[in-house]
Amino acid sequence: MKHTVKIASMFFLFVFILFLASVYGGSQGRAGTDENQLSEIHLLGMNDLHGQLNTHSVLSGKKVGGAEYLSAHINRLRQEHEHTMLVHAGDMTGGSPPISSLYQDEPTVQFLNQLRVDVGTPGNHEFDQGANELTRLIDGGFHPKTGFFKGTHSDYISANVINKATGKPMFPAYSIKEIDGIKIGFIGVVTTETNQFLLPENQDQIEITDEAAAINQTVEQLNKEGIKAIVVLAHVAAKSDKNGENASEDLTEMAAYISDEVDVIFGAHSHQHANTVVDNKLIVQSYSYGKAVSDVKVTIDRKKKEIVQKEAEIVLTEHKSVKPDQAALDLIKKYQDRLGEEYSTSIGNLTQNLSRKKNDQGESPLAGFIASALNEEMNTEISMVHHGGIRESLKEGTITKQQLIAALPFHHYAVKVSMTGKELKSILEQQWALKAENLLQTEGITYSINRNAPAGERISDLKTAQGELIQDNRTYTAATSNYLASGGDGFKEFKQTEWIKKGPELSELLSDYLNDNQ
Repeated sequence: MKHTVKIASMFFLFVFILFLASVYGGSQGRAGTDENQLSEIHLLGMNDLHGQLNTHSVLSGKKVGGAEYLSAHINRLRQEHEHTMLVHAGDMTGGSPPISSLYQDEPTVQFLNQLRVDVGTPGNHEFDQGANELTRLIDGGFHPKTGFFKGTHSDYISANVINKATGKPMFPAYSIKEIDGIKIGFIGVVTTETNQFLLPENQDQIEITDEAAAINQTVEQLNKEGIKAIVVLAHVAAKSDKNGENASEDLTEMAAYISDEVDVIFGAHSHQHANTVVDNKLIVQSYSYGKAVSDVKVTIDRKKKEIVQKEAEIVLTEHKSVKPDQAALDLIKKYQDRLGEEYSTSIGNLTQNLSRKKNDQGESPLAGFIASALNEEMNTEISMVHHGGIRESLKEGTITKQQLIAALPFHHYAVKVSMTGKELKSILEQQWALKAENLLQTEGITYSINRNAPAGERISDLKTAQGELIQDNRTYTAATSNYLASGGDGFKEFKQTEWIKKGPELSELLSDYLNDNQ
């Protein structure tokens, strides 16, 4: 009898332990053990790499960047977390240094393939060479400069890029990925500012529609497929303080108009830091040029299939804590070797640093240097330079072709145009055509700005460098880039000017100017 009581007591104790284990084990949410438990998934995000495979920089006092360290940190995060996915929010190519741009950005796509990106969205710079070239990089195809390319391994999505020829989306609006038995819907969009940035020869290919409307429409489609965990990859600008306060830029302003079904948004475009919550949506952006990775931890209720918690860390790709990834190093060496001596040989010397950083008047030493080069080499009275086309500063000392291409990577070429004084004033008034002030670097003219005046009346006292008032009906010659002369960056009034002469690519023009002024 005593033996029976002992067995019964042990049995009830065992049942009680199982009960406690089920209660407390379930609340801890051990992924993959029961559909009623919680699953922890890490979404690793990149943005605005711009082909900077071999570029190192300093951020917060730490050496960061470079494909080999970006890859190493992504590999480390994958090892630390059981369930991870890798995404990007665009501008991974375009505006790239020679190691990538001289080979049609195929090296960068190869690097993304090495990283095993799951899904990405194009940014505005993916369209720099037109929709057809972007399609070739994604799907594979032949290019006269590089031969046949296999393309990318990852999904490309965008809900608001419309092919004008067909009237249909150029990409799938969304991609559904399954991880740890849970389906997550990803939606891609690109900033509508892309319509202003396209070269004229590419403007008839695509049109970018409203971002929030495209997201909300796609959310409805995902809901019909039973997808409740939804993440947006938005090549739209975001910014916040390190503590998440002072959220700003277009994406944070847009958040309130985006469906509440969206929990996480990866931002891009402005090259800033963002880690903030706006309208209950987690918004992240990890600088640019591979300096950091966004590590977004989402907790998903396996039964409801919904994201119930989200938080993020912006992880710097600092060099000290990891060993560089060998596969990335091999890729870099392959293309550095192909560049050879031609691009590393000195073409001139600078006696001082030429920074691309603008002052309060929107002027920079490097943009001023380029403006002088344009005037002299194109034999014009006036020159105009937009800062968006300048991507690197030039340092004092020996200058190589590779450095010039890195500073001016967009293959824009010089043009000589004629314009009336009235047209010149109209062009200068368009420095406020976009949402943000977009001041040009000029040479050969002076003028005053009244930012408080109505649009179209902010420029006054417009004179030549010799102090003569610009006459409305007189014709002047000006040098600029084909990008500006075609109405890029919102300067549509440039289209009214008459093209006189086409010059060399800006990097080549700058090389000639350096040689002529040694």
